[in-house]
Amino acid sequence: MFLALRLKRPLFLEGEAGVGKTALASAMAAVLDTELIRLQCYEGLDIGHAVYEWDYPRQLLELRILDATHSLDRDHARRELYSESFLIKRPLLQAIDPRRTRPAVLLIDEIDRADEEFEGFLLEMLAEFQVTIPELGTVRASEPPLVILTSNRTREVHDALKRRCLYQWIAYPSFDKELAIVRTHVPNATARLAAQVTAIVQDLRTAELYKVPGVSETIDWVSALVALDREALDPDAIDETIGVVLKAREDVDALRGPRALELLDRARSRVSPAP
Repeated sequence: MFLALRLKRPLFLEGEAGVGKTALASAMAAVLDTELIRLQCYEGLDIGHAVYEWDYPRQLLELRILDATHSLDRDHARRELYSESFLIKRPLLQAIDPRRTRPAVLLIDEIDRADEEFEGFLLEMLAEFQVTIPELGTVRASEPPLVILTSNRTREVHDALKRRCLYQWIAYPSFDKELAIVRTHVPNATARLAAQVTAIVQDLRTAELYKVPGVSETIDWVSALVALDREALDPDAIDETIGVVLKAREDVDALRGPRALELLDRARSRVSPAP
């Protein structure tokens, strides 16, 4: 993050789902006291949803008003209808708005879900931090944003885009680090409960699961147990709340019964008693 700020280069984050890639962007926006602008990528994402589009219903209404008031001059109408007041700014255009006095944090989330054509456009935009709008001209950032791209590796992102960025792989955290994260997010959980849940989730990540739980699931599980007034894990608590941490029927079925008791015993032996 320090180098991304100093070198003014995008940061490309890869890692399993739920390890905190998106949370890192939120944390950076908070630390820098600036706006977080998020573009959620998906298949079929186009410039109209990522950069800008014109507010056609309002333009049509304005055109009818001009016609009704007999003030429909072609050149005047064109200037009015294609002015900034009718422009809908999507995340990428918001991030490079030249009126910004301080850089925003631009999160381009799950770029691996977007189409390759959008990747190509993004490559060009990140090179110059500018966008050309035919009706208005070129919009260029006076304060380029801090760009963070994330990927869950559902497909490989082109090397050309990666070369524009600094790269960081985010792995699952160690037990101590994950426990610290949980205690920060769920401070009203008992030390024993937070440690037991963290130990079990760490154990689950070594198992053959359809969907491995991330840090966000650990936080959710502890929060759910606190909501049920649990101060420690037991077989009934696991059975009641396992759907918070595991999101596939096969995984849930595999954890019930003896397997849950085995994991609980290991967690108890790993965690020293605490109030």
